Amino acid sequence: MGTEKIQVFIQNSIRIEDSGRVIYIDPFRMTEEPHDATFVLITHEHYDHFSPEDIAKVATKDTVLVVPEKMESKAEQVSDLVSCITTVRPGVCCEIDGLEMEMVPSYNVLKPFHPKSAGWVGYILVLGDERIYIAGDTDVTKEAKAVQCDIALVPAGGTYTMDAKQAADLVNQIKPKVAIPVHYGSVVGKVSDGETFAANVKEPVKVEIRIK
Repeated sequence: MGTEKIQVFIQNSIRIEDSGRVIYIDPFRMTEEPHDATFVLITHEHYDHFSPEDIAKVATKDTVLVVPEKMESKAEQVSDLVSCITTVRPGVCCEIDGLEMEMVPSYNVLKPFHPKSAGWVGYILVLGDERIYIAGDTDVTKEAKAVQCDIALVPAGGTYTMDAKQAADLVNQIKPKVAIPVHYGSVVGKVSDGETFAANVKEPVKVEIRIK
């Protein structure tokens, strides 16, 4: 698949198109209303990741919404926008309507914003022969350092997550083919964080800057 069908909007808002399926992760501040989502995957409950207003813009009556298990009751507020809500847990692998995924714990190590006990997740999507890691709001954790993937989308804005240099350190350890920094340049982080990230990632990893 490569990265040509991966779009990054703002924060951790991502769209992936694969084999006729359209997968959104944490849609946020969408400027259009495409109503084309096969799946919407939510990493955690914060307003810039779980946005009912933006789920309404991408969902159809057939959309499957996937949320962390501890978000189940909160997700009910959008139950009328989607066909069903499926819950997942960190550390689990599963297949949902033909979409194979693994859930990686997503949390802060020392900061209080994303406690491990909340059960929030990053996702590894298995699309064809490629593994795409969407880390969610996380620091550099032992679980993140154990990820095996071809494409990694990692937060680089600091404050609530790892910063650009820490994100580069993670990428240098897990060595995907391509790394795409996210979660900077708007709500948190500087626009220049993407360039800082790129400057600290070592070959042969290729960096693609998608947030402008």
